[in-house]
Amino acid sequence: MRRSTVVTLLALAAFAAMLLYTTLASQRVECRVLVEYEGRRNGAVASGATAADAEREARTAACGPMAQGMNASIACSNTPPLEKECRTL
Repeated sequence: MRRSTVVTLLALAAFAAMLLYTTLASQRVECRVLVEYEGRRNGAVASGATAADAEREARTAACGPMAQGMNASIACSNTPPLEKECRTL
């Protein structure tokens, strides 16, 4: 391989490693929630920088398959979870 090709591949690998590290380092809390909406229940897990962020993302993920349309998605996401368990990563 040519020297310029090796240098380019090393630079790309370093950039990818930095991007992965910064993305994962910001995810400090993981929450598992169980949401009930219109008689249906669904659970999801999500991570975030804070417990509130992680819980909000988990509620959004849990509501996805149950809510049809934007209004229902918002209403479901604003519903308090039946169960919530958060842990620090």
